[in-house]
Amino acid sequence: MRKTTDKSHRKPGHIVVRRAPGKATQAILQYGPLRLRAALGRSGIISSKREGDGATPRATMRLISGYRRGDRMGFLPTRLSMQRIRKDMLWCDAPNHPAYNRPVSAPFAASHETLMRVDRLYDVCIVLDWNVTCRRRGCGSAIFFHVARPGYPPTEGCVALSPADMRRLLPYLDDRTVLTVL
Repeated sequence: MRKTTDKSHRKPGHIVVRRAPGKATQAILQYGPLRLRAALGRSGIISSKREGDGATPRATMRLISGYRRGDRMGFLPTRLSMQRIRKDMLWCDAPNHPAYNRPVSAPFAASHETLMRVDRLYDVCIVLDWNVTCRRRGCGSAIFFHVARPGYPPTEGCVALSPADMRRLLPYLDDRTVLTVL
C-alpha cells in the first residue's frame, strides 16, 4: 500500500471536555488517549449562554484560529493558523456594537478584551466558533481556548489548560478540530 501525503482525507481531531466530578468550574479534557485538567467558566457549563454570565457554553465548537504571544511563547508547532499578538489587538464584547464578537484594533471605545494581557492567559488563545460564524447579539463573546491560571481557578466562560498541556496539545490541532463541552 502506498503512503499518501494528501491530508484531505484526514479525520478532524475531536476534543471532549467534561465537568470534573464535584467541581463545577473544572473539567477533564480528552483528546484521543490524553486526559488533561482544565478550567471552565465561573458559572460552570450552561446550555443558554448569555453575554457576561461567566458560563462555558455546552456546545460543539470548531477551532477557528489562534493568537500567540511571540515574546513569551516563541514558535508553536501547530497546523492551526496562529497570529502573533500586537499591542493594538482587541476583541469586541459590546453586544450593541457592529463589531460584537469580532477582533478590533485600538483605539476602540466600546467594551473589549485586550489580547496582549499582562497575565499569561492569552499567551496562547484559540478562537472557538461560539457565536462567531453565526453571530447573535448578547449570546456570548470571546469564548476562547486559552492558558489557565495556576491552580485552575474559573475563567469568564472559556476553556483553559496549563501552559505545558497547551504546548502538548497544539501539534495536533488544526482548523478542522472541534471541541465539545458536555
